[in-house]
Amino acid sequence: MKHSYVTALILIGVIAAIAIGSQLLGIRLYDRISTNLLISLVLVVGLQTFMGNSGLLSFAHIGFMGLGAYTSAVLTIPSQMKGMALPDLYGFMKVVEISPLLALFAAGVAAVISYPLMRLSDAASVITSFALLVVLYTVMNNWSAFTNGPRTLFGLPKTTDMPVAAIVASIVVVVALVFKESRTGKLLRASREDEVAAAALGADIPQLRWRAFILAAFIAGIGGALWGHFITSFAPKAFYLKETFLIITMLVIGGANTVTGAVAGTILITFAYEALRGTEGALNATSFGAGQVVGLTEIVLALAMIAVMIVRPGGLFPNREIGHILTRTRRKKEIVA
Repeated sequence: MKHSYVTALILIGVIAAIAIGSQLLGIRLYDRISTNLLISLVLVVGLQTFMGNSGLLSFAHIGFMGLGAYTSAVLTIPSQMKGMALPDLYGFMKVVEISPLLALFAAGVAAVISYPLMRLSDAASVITSFALLVVLYTVMNNWSAFTNGPRTLFGLPKTTDMPVAAIVASIVVVVALVFKESRTGKLLRASREDEVAAAALGADIPQLRWRAFILAAFIAGIGGALWGHFITSFAPKAFYLKETFLIITMLVIGGANTVTGAVAGTILITFAYEALRGTEGALNATSFGAGQVVGLTEIVLALAMIAVMIVRPGGLFPNREIGHILTRTRRKKEIVA
């Protein structure tokens, strides 16, 4: 248990270093990138609480992010602006206006419907989670009264800044580590390693997976609300395949089985993504080649994920948290001394 405290302190220290470093630089672009990084970290760590402990891939995570963003938007857009931003909104909702901090916690409820998915086998569960993503995207794209349909929703108050993102990211990291060391987390990992043996010992596997899925969806909803109040305007296309691929890439490259891997993957891929976008923009600005360079970022990230899966299938931190690695190394040095 000691290594969990060490891991929490180190990861929170990394988050604090990102936030403080960005503030000290005072460059608006870096501040925006760093805030986006911390919001992505919330989403990736949220996915890790389910995927890392259960061993099941969930494509629906970004869909719950979208639910969180839209729920928070409807609850926080000022009443005088709702007529313009959401002209078809239901009458009783037009007068509702609550604090964005309260709206952060309104998104995880939809995960309650996911219990039947948790009773499926591994492959079927993954396929149905993708189907759930399609359902959520279709609902967001067509429920005009609530989401403004495929058009851009605007008018959200800008309440997410660097300190808020850093605090929420730190809390989510601690929650993920606590869940991992809880009885539910340990039983869930046991079922990941040997489902038959875990069931024979009395583990209710669908129930365990459901709890993890609800927690992951709840964190995704919070991440969506954070993102919505940072970007202040968005459309349903922001919560579909491209974003799903990016979040999964961060987790897979960092290491899905550890919270440390989720944090490391988020940081690494965010900087790589921004560098590749800059390179792509520079190539297009100089008219390199016969035409515009399109999709370079996604291609390179996809190749990087394939390479990591071949060379290091478990990611950068496959099994042990950073605190466990450091405390074990220290013990070895003490023994040698």
